[in-house]
Amino acid sequence: MRTLLTLLSLAFAATLTLAGCSSPAPVTVGEDAVIIDVRTPAEYAEGHLDGAVNIDVSSPAFADTIAELPADGEYVVYCRSGNRSAQAASIMRDHGFEHVIDAGALSDASTATGIDIVTE
Repeated sequence: MRTLLTLLSLAFAATLTLAGCSSPAPVTVGEDAVIIDVRTPAEYAEGHLDGAVNIDVSSPAFADTIAELPADGEYVVYCRSGNRSAQAASIMRDHGFEHVIDAGALSDASTATGIDIVTE
């Protein structure tokens, strides 16, 4: 039994290690795509994808703000870790947006899109 638990632990650790090393899938960003950083304004100011707009998903105004965007547009959303971007993408889809790409964390989004992280 102890050997089985040890083997399962090693397999689990290997899986986590390999998953952590994988690169994000490339994301093709269309010329008219809108890149949305869904973090707080303070996080956005610390560094964001070049050309991204900041629409804080934790803001009570998030739904109203995205409602002003064309639902047939192309959107790429990202955040710090991927949690808030998934939440934002889900909300956007619930509001009728059909072309929403969740690019996950800022560093993953930069790698996947080829867009540099900048500060202003």
